[in-house]
Amino acid sequence: MIDRRWHSSVHDVRSFRGADCDTDHHLVVAKFRERSAVGKQAAQRFDRQRFNLKKLNEPEVREQYQIEVTNRFAALENLNDGEDVDRTWENIKENIQTSAKESLGLQELKQNKPWFDEECLGFWIKGSWLKCS
Repeated sequence: MIDRRWHSSVHDVRSFRGADCDTDHHLVVAKFRERSAVGKQAAQRFDRQRFNLKKLNEPEVREQYQIEVTNRFAALENLNDGEDVDRTWENIKENIQTSAKESLGLQELKQNKPWFDEECLGFWIKGSWLKCS
């Protein structure tokens, strides 16, 4: 019996009834196809800018951002109405991103501290030394 999740991975299953294993069960051998899992997020990840949205909680920064966006969209109203929809969307996106970058700034990436430090290394060496003796 195999779970439905894995049924496409099983290629061949055989049972050997005459195998002497000193048990009342039969030996079963199966051939599996192993697939490496590629994370969907890693495949679709791209370098995008993360803005520091916590600054929007400050009233003066929020007001500055609103003013910048309003000014940029006022300039967009003068563009042709017959322009391509995709190009219009690109203009809107660029205006919002530029305003956010100027008023909010970019979020700093958090650096994770290494979990395997000198203390862990000392315990590992001590444990391997105790196994040998």
